[in-house]
Amino acid sequence: MKTYNKAEKESDPLMCDPETGVCEIPGIVVDKQVQQIEITNKPVKITYYTDPICSSCWGIEPQLRKLKLEYGDDLEIDYRMGGLLPDWSYNSGGISKPSDVAGHWEEVSAYYEMPIVGGVWLNDPLDSSYPPSIAVKAAQIQDDEKAIAFLRKLREFVFLDERNITRWEVIAEAAEIVGLDIDQLKQNYDGVAKTLFEEDLAYGRKLGVRGFPTMFFSNGKNDQVTLYGFRPYADFENAVLKVFPEVKKKEHGYTDPIQLFKKYPTLALKEYTTIMGISDQIGKEQLEELVLQGKLEKQNVKTGVMYKYLK
Repeated sequence: MKTYNKAEKESDPLMCDPETGVCEIPGIVVDKQVQQIEITNKPVKITYYTDPICSSCWGIEPQLRKLKLEYGDDLEIDYRMGGLLPDWSYNSGGISKPSDVAGHWEEVSAYYEMPIVGGVWLNDPLDSSYPPSIAVKAAQIQDDEKAIAFLRKLREFVFLDERNITRWEVIAEAAEIVGLDIDQLKQNYDGVAKTLFEEDLAYGRKLGVRGFPTMFFSNGKNDQVTLYGFRPYADFENAVLKVFPEVKKKEHGYTDPIQLFKKYPTLALKEYTTIMGISDQIGKEQLEELVLQGKLEKQNVKTGVMYKYLK
C-alpha cells in the first residue's frame, strides 16, 4: 500500500490515514474547554461524529453494527455530521483535486476490508460533503432510524455505485428507498437542517473533534471515553464497559443469516463475519450458498462484494 508523509496526512481531509483510521480536517480550531456530554434515556450515550464520505467511518460499519446488536439496549447513539470536505479551496498536500481521491479510496478499502470504489472522483466528483450531511440532518427530523438507513444508502451510492451524493436527485432516491417523506425532506433540507448542521459543527469544536470517526462514550457523569479512528471491535466493547461496568452483553441471536439480513438488508463480507463471529472463508461459503438459493444477490465491485437481501 502506498504510504503518505505526515504533512500530506495533516493537510488533506480525504487522505484518511489507514494506520490511525482517521479522516482528519485540516486547520480545524477546537475550543480549549472540552465539554462534558449529557445523557438522556439510556445508561450510555455515544456521540458519533462522522461524514457521509468518510472512508474510515465506512470501515467501522462492521464494529458499529455488532455493537448495536450486543449492547444496543443500553446505548443511545447520537449521529453528528462533521463536515469533512467543505470545498476544494485548501488545495494542498497529496490530494489537491478530486481525481487524487480515487486511488486512495481503493487503497484504504483493502485495509478496512470494506468495498470502496473511487470512480465517482473521476466521473462525477463531489465538490463538498456538506449537501449530503445537511440531508442527513433533515432526515433526522423525520425519524432517527430511517436517518441511519438513509446515511447508509448514501454511502453505498458513493462508495459502491460511484454516484454523486451532492445531487438532489440522488439524495431523493436514497430517501425514497428508506421510506422518508421526500417533500418534507426537501423542505427541511432547504431550511432548518442547515442550521442543525452548523450546530453540529459548533458542538464538535466544543468537544474537540478533529477528524472522523470520533466517538465519545459517556455515562453523564465524569466518566467519558473517546475512540478516535478505525479500531477493532474489542475497543468499542471496552469503551462501553469503562463508562458502564454493569452493562450486560446480549447474545444477538442471529443464527439464521436471513434473519440478520432482515435487520441489515445489505452486508459486506467483513460485516457479516464480524457480527457472526466466524472466519471469512466460512462466511463467504454461507453467503455464496444463499446467493445460489436465490435468497441474496451480490454486487461485485473491483474491491469486494456487497450482499443484498432479496425480499
